[in-house]
Amino acid sequence: MKVNAVLVVGGSGFIGRHLVAALAAAGIRVTVPSRRRERAKHLILLPTVDVVEADVMAPGVLERLCAGKQAVCNLAGILHGRRGRSDERGRNEYGPDFARVHVELPQAIVTACRASGARRLLHVSALGASPDAPSEYLRSKGIGEQAVLAAEDLDVTVFRPSVVFGPEDRFLNRFALFARLLAVIAVPCPAARFQPVYVGDVARALQVALEEPEVRGQALDLCGPHTYEMKQLVEFVCAATHRRRLVLGLPDRLSYLQAWMLEHLPGTLMTRDNYRSMQVPNTSDAPFPFGLQPQSLEAVAPAYLAPSGPRERYPQLRWRAHR
Repeated sequence: MKVNAVLVVGGSGFIGRHLVAALAAAGIRVTVPSRRRERAKHLILLPTVDVVEADVMAPGVLERLCAGKQAVCNLAGILHGRRGRSDERGRNEYGPDFARVHVELPQAIVTACRASGARRLLHVSALGASPDAPSEYLRSKGIGEQAVLAAEDLDVTVFRPSVVFGPEDRFLNRFALFARLLAVIAVPCPAARFQPVYVGDVARALQVALEEPEVRGQALDLCGPHTYEMKQLVEFVCAATHRRRLVLGLPDRLSYLQAWMLEHLPGTLMTRDNYRSMQVPNTSDAPFPFGLQPQSLEAVAPAYLAPSGPRERYPQLRWRAHR
């Protein structure tokens, strides 16, 4: 079935803006709901894109937005939320923010797809998502993922990306900010493992999947070509931004204490739930889907972290050579 009209929930976010731009370039009509249209102003000028001011959790809104669409892409997600209550094992259940965005919204989207006749549903979860995961974030993502895959009457595909990087990311750019402001960078969970994936590759995989029947009913991992430890990533950013910094890996107890302290500061740089998420390796042995070749961190990130002339590349080359 040819897809020519798509609803993208979470389309104004990091992954969303890349996916929406790719769909618009392909001539596909895209509707992007946003509670504040101003937040999606970077999409308004794109041809074939309609930004609608709407609360997707309000009764009947999703059903109206899904009307006339062949496909729905759900990219909505949050990293921080209010804490849940403890269960019988003494761990926190996922809190109300995680419940609303990661569980209730996917369930509502499934209901709206059924009511409107939109058959194709792409859902972005997270690598390591599981109802039994150690963090509220991963548990809520896992339960939402299960709810979507259980909709066997729809053509569903779930994507589980590792940490996503790109020019507007809040991952490498945050490390770059620390490198600019701090002489010593204390890294929590320094041995936590990641397989960063470029946002453009994630958007491309989602675009291809819209009309790919063989992946319906599947959950696909999206990872970059290389695995890194957290401390290595911070060292890479320091090299890419040409700043010599002392990078110290914190032991487990100090990592937890740092997360607890940052949790109570404005801006929410890190929480104890993020600490728990990092106890799960954010990696996968699965090949990148559709025969696509994901781009490496070294090939993309220096271009937006720092100038990339020959002299500027020298610290990056030293980092890659472990010198």
